[in-house]
Amino acid sequence: MSLNPPIRDWRGLRVWVIGASTGIGLALARELLERGARVAVSARRRELLAKAFGESAAALVQPLDITDADAIEAALAAIVEAWGGLDVGVVMAGTYQPLRAWELSPAVIRGTIETNVYGAMNASALIARHYLEQGSGHLSIVSSVAGYRGLPKAAVYGPSKAAMINFAEALWLDLSPRGIGVSVVNPGFVRTPLTTGNDFPMPHLIEPEEAARQMIAGYAAGDFEIDFPKAFTRQLRLLRHLPYGLYFRAIRKATGL
Repeated sequence: MSLNPPIRDWRGLRVWVIGASTGIGLALARELLERGARVAVSARRRELLAKAFGESAAALVQPLDITDADAIEAALAAIVEAWGGLDVGVVMAGTYQPLRAWELSPAVIRGTIETNVYGAMNASALIARHYLEQGSGHLSIVSSVAGYRGLPKAAVYGPSKAAMINFAEALWLDLSPRGIGVSVVNPGFVRTPLTTGNDFPMPHLIEPEEAARQMIAGYAAGDFEIDFPKAFTRQLRLLRHLPYGLYFRAIRKATGL
């Protein structure tokens, strides 16, 4: 059953990808441009955006730091002024640092939460407000399967992504009756600059281009949750339902931690 209006034809759609300088965001923006969309691309590093999209007439480069609320609002205003509105907003910017409990520090906790939760929530809220005024739109929040349950080395990252899954669920309940689509994207392991520092096996690792294709397939199906690769996410979905004793035992066996 489709929980959102399916998006199958991207020609002429106005899309904003926040977090488009590397990894999945870069691959998604490129794929959507090839499919005929107009794509605004945002990230902190202007030079990476300019290198990737500077020669595309259908791309609109809008550098920003997602923790800067004023910068997000200004970028959205510039997009609306240039294109007259926004059809799809993808909030993907985030940070990740593998940490065990004894490695936690106030600075790392604050930095992760400010980017992955505060920044992502604020960007989503501004986009949702625009959609309510416009009367249509789709908001896609990129979270992670790390938000399903507690995992080793994800003591801050996992909770930040769990918050965004819950946030997306709440937004769908409020916005869907008003004709606005909301989806949450929960990738497994994808080869990106954020995962290159992992010193543990990453089962079912996929490339960013495949992740982008999976996202687009989920939008076409009208899914609320878009998760991939299925061979991995199905296992984690099953683990979500185990009682704590069995869950902890399974995770320790799988990770060796």
